[in-house]
Amino acid sequence: MDFWLLSPELSICGIALLVILLDLVIEQKKLLAAISVAGLIIPIAFTIALWGETETSFSGMLVVDDFSLFFKFLIYGIAALVILSSVDYISKFARFQGEYYALVLLSAGGLALMATTGELISIYISLELASISLYALVAFLKDSKSSEAGLKYMILGAISSAVLLLGMAFIFGMTGTTHLDEILTRVSELVAGGQLWDTPALLLGIVLMVAGFGFKIASVPFQMWVPDVYEGAPTPITAYLSVASKAAGFAVILRVFHAAFGDPLISGDWAMIFAVLGAISMTLGNVVAIAQTNIKRMLGYSSIAHAGYIMVGLAAISTLGKSGVLFFLAGYALANLGAFIAIIVVSSKIGSDQISDYSGMVRRSPVLALILAFCLISLIGIPPTVGFMAKFYIFNAAIQQDLLWLVIIAVLNSVISAYYYLRVVKVMYLGEPASEEAVPSSIPLRITLAITSLGVLVLGVYPWLVLKLAETAAAIAP
Repeated sequence: MDFWLLSPELSICGIALLVILLDLVIEQKKLLAAISVAGLIIPIAFTIALWGETETSFSGMLVVDDFSLFFKFLIYGIAALVILSSVDYISKFARFQGEYYALVLLSAGGLALMATTGELISIYISLELASISLYALVAFLKDSKSSEAGLKYMILGAISSAVLLLGMAFIFGMTGTTHLDEILTRVSELVAGGQLWDTPALLLGIVLMVAGFGFKIASVPFQMWVPDVYEGAPTPITAYLSVASKAAGFAVILRVFHAAFGDPLISGDWAMIFAVLGAISMTLGNVVAIAQTNIKRMLGYSSIAHAGYIMVGLAAISTLGKSGVLFFLAGYALANLGAFIAIIVVSSKIGSDQISDYSGMVRRSPVLALILAFCLISLIGIPPTVGFMAKFYIFNAAIQQDLLWLVIIAVLNSVISAYYYLRVVKVMYLGEPASEEAVPSSIPLRITLAITSLGVLVLGVYPWLVLKLAETAAAIAP
C-alpha cells in the first residue's frame, strides 16, 4: 500500500530512466519528446486513481490527500507543456535531448513530491531532488550566459538550502521532532499563554524557513537570482522555473505553515511576515520590470511580483485563502506558459529577446501576437481572463481577513504592471516590422499555445470546475 501511494513519483522516475536508455538506441531523437509526454499519462493516471484518498505512509513522511494530488496534476501538466514547447528549441543542444527530457521529468517528480511530504527531512530531500535537476537544466545551453546563470542559481540555491536546513534544525531542537503534526503539538505547548516572541529560538527557526522557501518562490529579498537566471536559461526552462518551481514552493509553504505552525497564537505572526514580504515583492517586481528591455528579464520581475500577489492568499489564514492560492497558481501557470511559449516561437525566428524586436509582430504572425497579448492581459488581471478571476478570488479572501491595506497595495501594483505588459502589446500592434517574413511554428508549439490560450479564456469565463477542485483540496489541507 505504501508504494501504491508513491506510484506517481515512482512511475515518473521510471519514465525518466526509460528515456535515458532509449536515447542510447533510438536514432530519431524527436521520438524522445513524444515518449516523455506520453509517459506522463502514467503518473497522471495514478494521480487520478488516488483522488479522494487521505492516507499517510512511510511513518508519516508521505501524506497523500487531494491537496497534494492537486499539485501533482498541476506540475505534471506543466512538465508536459514544457516538453512539447521544447521540440523546436532543443536544436540548440540536439546531442543531449535524452538528458534534457529526463532531467525535466526527474525535477517534476521532485517538485510533486514536495507537496506530498509531511516531515521536514523528506521535504528537504524532495526539494534537493528537484533543485539538482534544475541547476543542470538552467546551464544546458553551455554558452556564457547560460553557464553563468546555472552557476549563480546553484550557488544561491545551495545557500538557501543551508538556511532552510538551519531553520529546520532550530525547529527540531525546540520540538524534538521533524513530523509536522507533532511539531504543531509541541509548538502549542511552547507558546501556551504567551507569544511567539517569547520563544526566540522558535521564532528564528520560522524566519530561517521563510527565507529558505522564499528563494524557491522568488520573493523579496530572496529574488536576486531571478533576472540573470531567467535570461540565461533555455526559454522552456525559464517558463518551467517560473510556474512549476513556484507552485511546488507554495505547496510546501502551505503544508508546513498550516500543519506545523497553525496554532492561532502564532499563525497571525507568520501571516504578517508573508503579508509584508508580499507587499514588498509585488511593488519591487513591478517597478523594476518597467525599466527592462529584455522580455525574459521583464517576465522575471513579473514573476517576483506574482509571488507577492500569491502571498496575499498566504496572509489570509483561511480555507478561502488556501483555495485562492491554488486557483491563482493554476491560472498563472496557463498565462505565463502561454507567454513564454509565444516568446520561444518569436525568438527562434528573430534570434532576439529584446522587446523592441517584437515591433510589428501582428503583421508577421497575427495569431501569435494575439495569444501573447491575451496572456499578458491575463497577467495584468483584466477580464475575461483567468488572471482577473484569480486576483478577484484571492483578494476577496484577504478582505475577509481584514487585510484591506494589502489588497489596496496589490490593486495599485496591478495598475502599475499594466504599463510594462501593455508596452509589449503596443510594440507588437503599433510598431513597424523589421521584416514582412512570417513567423513559423511547429505543430507541438501550436498545440501548447492553443491549450494555454484556451485555458486562460475558459477559466476566465467559467472558472468553477477548477475552483471546486481547489476548494476541495484546500479543505483537506491542514
